[in-house]
Order: sequence, then structure tokens, then C-alpha cells
Amino acid sequence: MILKLLKASSLSALWTFPSIMVSAFIIAWGAEAAQFLISQGLALAILAWLQTLPEFAVEAVIAWNAGKDPSQTHLAIANFTGSLRLLVGLGWPLIYFTAAAFRRSFISVQLEKEHSVEAFGLILPILYFTFIWWKGTLAVWDAFPLAGFYILYLWVLWKIPAKEEHEEALEDLGIIPRKVLALGPPRRGLAIAALFLVGGIVLYFSAHPFLDSMLAIASTFGISTFVFVQWVAPFLSEFPEKLSAFYWARKVSTANTALMNMVSSNINQWSILSAMIPVLFVISAGHIKPLVFDEMQRQEIILTVLQSFLGFLLLLNLDLRFHEALVLFVFWGVQFAIPSSRHVMVFVYLAWCMVEIVHLLLQRNGIPAWRAFRETLARRFA
Repeated sequence: MILKLLKASSLSALWTFPSIMVSAFIIAWGAEAAQFLISQGLALAILAWLQTLPEFAVEAVIAWNAGKDPSQTHLAIANFTGSLRLLVGLGWPLIYFTAAAFRRSFISVQLEKEHSVEAFGLILPILYFTFIWWKGTLAVWDAFPLAGFYILYLWVLWKIPAKEEHEEALEDLGIIPRKVLALGPPRRGLAIAALFLVGGIVLYFSAHPFLDSMLAIASTFGISTFVFVQWVAPFLSEFPEKLSAFYWARKVSTANTALMNMVSSNINQWSILSAMIPVLFVISAGHIKPLVFDEMQRQEIILTVLQSFLGFLLLLNLDLRFHEALVLFVFWGVQFAIPSSRHVMVFVYLAWCMVEIVHLLLQRNGIPAWRAFRETLARRFA
């Protein structure tokens, strides 16, 4: 069970916490420089993979244990849904508020046209999970379309060209990414790969001790197992991602990169992470069988689906505004602070989604993200 992770001493936080911070910055520097060699979206997808390795590890342990003991299925769903709801309900708004605080005004985080790929990358796995919610099971067969959605997403990102190295774009970079890009073509590529590799290695060796030490500290407060697995574990396992995202969010010019970093993590968790769960569940169980959801688990899933769908709708204007960030945060805060409100919040999210859909359909010039998405695809696949 996940509580076995608590064996580690909380004192290990003294070295794992700074290690996690160092790894987050090293990987972020690599992603900043890499967007000039490959598309920014693909660089952020690689970044999201490295950052969410701790979350994958935690979910893998829980899914494996659920295969041995089906009564633990609710913990697998708790961790998965909690992680996604933290990203959209807490991560996205905090990126906005960080950018606004450094600018000291209620700005609008403006997205670029190519960011429409990330926005639409959300919709396929979200829609498929609506089907999973409807049938009430997550089977090993569901892993194929979920993984396929992510492969399609990466393929589209691969076709998008890298950013041009004009002076204005380079000025937004930190000192280390600028020095890396100043190297000759062969050495530049090697330096970027080295940043990803070194950051990934540091993260690999520090992630589990960090997570274990933080969980050991948190357990002393008597947090229930379900709340612990749904909120505490995902928050800690996503910590490297939040560090690099807020590093970018402090600059208005790179706040959209921070937001897309989070969106990319949403996509890989809706697709690859969710595909991993039934596969490990079946291997652990020793025979093919689905994870069967009870009414509470189905409610957790549909609540998460609707929250992410609302996030998708808000991105279709290719920006994130103050009232939108506030809505995402308040809606998440209510369900977090008052667990009994989750049934009501399902209908609140559904109603707000309908409002956003009507607003989008009434726009005279069409949906900005859809126009940008078509233009992006037309340029690359004409």
C-alpha cells in the first residue's frame, strides 16, 4: 500500500528539497533552449514527462497494489483524479496570479497560435474518459486509444517548427539558456541534451526520497488515507513541475510557457498515465479484468472530466483572464474544503461549461483556438 512509502525519514527533506529545486531549474533551462531547436510544445512535452515521473511512480505503486487487492481501486482513482484537479484548479490559477503579481495588474496571459495544439490535445482523452465514466470500468483495452491520443499529440507537435532565434526572443531567456544557444550547432544540441539528462538524473535519485520524506511529515498530522492519496501525494509528486512553471510565470512574456507546461502535463496524465493504470492492474492481478468503479469513484471521475473540460473551453480564446483563473480556483477550493459539496459541484461545473460554450458560439469571428489550430495544421500538412 502507498503508506509503505512513509518508512523514509523526514530528515531526508534537508537534501532532497534543494535537489528537487536544482533539477527543476536545470530541466527548465533545457526546455527554454530546446524550443529553438524543436517546437516549444514538443520541448514542453519532454519537460512534462521528466517532471511527472514521481507522479507516475506513485500511481504505478497504487495501481499494482489494487491489482493484488481490488478494494484499493478507490486509491488509484483518488490519486489520478486528485493530481489532475490540482493541475487545473490550483496550478493554472497560480500561474496567472504569479504573472499578475509580478506585473502588478490584472493581465491576460496571452497564448500563441501554436498553443492551440496543446488546447486541442486535451479534448480527445477527456471525451474518451466521459465514455469510461459512462461504462463504469477502466479496462486494459482502454489503454490503446488513450496511448494513441498521446502519440497523435506528439506527432503533431513534431511537425511544428522551432522558434526563430531573433534578438527579442533571446532576451527573454535566462543567462544559461542564452549561453547554450550561443554555442555552435553540434555543441548546442549536446548541451541541451546534457541539461535534460543531468536534471533528469538528479530528479530520479531525489524524487522518491523527497516524496517519502514529505509524506512522512504529512502523516504526522493525521490526514485520512483517501485525502492523503488524493491531495497530498499528487501535490508533492508534482512539485518539480510547479517550480519550473512558476519560474516562467514571473515573467509575463513567458507566462504562457508556464501555462502550457501545466497543460502538457494534463495531457500526458489524461492519456499515458491513465493508460498505465489498467495495464499494471492486470499484470499485478495475474489475469485480465477491469477496474470497476463504484458510485463515489464515478463521481470523482466526472467531476475531474468536467473541470478539465471547463479548462479546455477557457483556453479556446487563446488567453487566460483574471475572472477565469478565479473561477477555476474557487471551484477547486470549494470541493477541496467541503468534500460533501462534490455532488453539487458536478452540476456547477456542467452549468459553467454550458455558459462558456454559448459564449464561444456567439463570437462573431469564430473560436480563436480553432482558427489557429487550422492555420497551424494547414502550414505543416498542406
